Amino acid sequence: MTATLQDIPSGERIHIGFFGRRNSGKSALANAFAGQEISIVSDQAGTTTDPVKKPMEICGLGACVLIDTAGFDDRGALGESRVEKTKKVADMTDIALLLCMDTFLGEEKKWYEHFQIKSTPVIPVINKSDLLENIEMVETAVNQYLGERPVIVSARTGDGLSELKERIVGALPEGCDRPDITGQLAGPGDVVLLVMPQDIHAPRGRLILPQVQTIRELLDKKCIVVSTVTEKLTEALATLKKPPGLIITDSQAFAAVWEKKPKESALTSFSVLFAAYKGDMDYYREGALRIGALTARSRVLVAECCTHAPLEEDIGREKIPRMLRRKYGENMQVDIVSGTDFPEDLTGYDLIIQCGGCMASRKYILARVRQAKKQGVPMTNYGVAIAYLTGIWDKIFIL
Repeated sequence: MTATLQDIPSGERIHIGFFGRRNSGKSALANAFAGQEISIVSDQAGTTTDPVKKPMEICGLGACVLIDTAGFDDRGALGESRVEKTKKVADMTDIALLLCMDTFLGEEKKWYEHFQIKSTPVIPVINKSDLLENIEMVETAVNQYLGERPVIVSARTGDGLSELKERIVGALPEGCDRPDITGQLAGPGDVVLLVMPQDIHAPRGRLILPQVQTIRELLDKKCIVVSTVTEKLTEALATLKKPPGLIITDSQAFAAVWEKKPKESALTSFSVLFAAYKGDMDYYREGALRIGALTARSRVLVAECCTHAPLEEDIGREKIPRMLRRKYGENMQVDIVSGTDFPEDLTGYDLIIQCGGCMASRKYILARVRQAKKQGVPMTNYGVAIAYLTGIWDKIFIL
């Protein structure tokens, strides 16, 4: 079966966010940009309440996700909640389109500076060029307040959309193309053994995303890929003429694989690889070393990026907390958050253990890392933490 655009994981796409006041035409512009209706358009302010996402492809840029957001001037209890969701979208945005419709740009300037702090490219956009009577004044105000030339467009007529697409392509952040998942660990002709437990957490009929992405990369590198489950590791090794140069396994199988692996083979995990691929491995290393300083009074945050119905023996919700409490006492406080419910205030925590982020963008994971660094809270990753807690920290290959 041929892969389609929909098969590209969201975390691998460029995220383009539409930001602005209520009724600035964000939804209309997003629809016009996508060439299809992705958001409801209405003259009533505040029609868009929750972020609306649409995957698409832009020539010269590749696979993207367009994100329409609620107006950042929304008011009231519900309005504040919507603005908070818009702020979370800002954390995962690679390129921000900031709609400006007036000469009073105090709010727009705050958001422009917010994106600059996050090193997110911002493109000021003046929408409704077919309706605005004072468009020259708005353009002058944008230049004065934001110091950047706006793109003038009309979502209704399509004027300016080509220029906007060109600006987006030109704004692609440097380094947006991530390094390889496996880096220099594997090359053409290398034999790589994947040990993948197919337990209750393994989805029926398919592999999990990190496994799929890793296999595809190894095949693209012209590696020889051999796959097995944990209980068949000995038999799999026996079929090979020589030990594999690299063994990749699930973090939860670290100890079992270490006991049986050949001494010539390097060992790492999917979670560790994705920690370097999407996160900050140097900071994760430092965070893992802080595990040894925890006590029964310590408070740990386990942070997932996706939301899922927890299963028995869930790695983040059950296994890691149990490992920590076994080492430091049953009364140790371990909090668990999922999705975008990452706390603004992290100062009460002694350590954050972040998931691999297979469904999240690198931009979003690094936003969490920056937040932890700014508040002085150590952070590590599922795989790195498990390697430390199981006593094989110095035996596995950590990028």
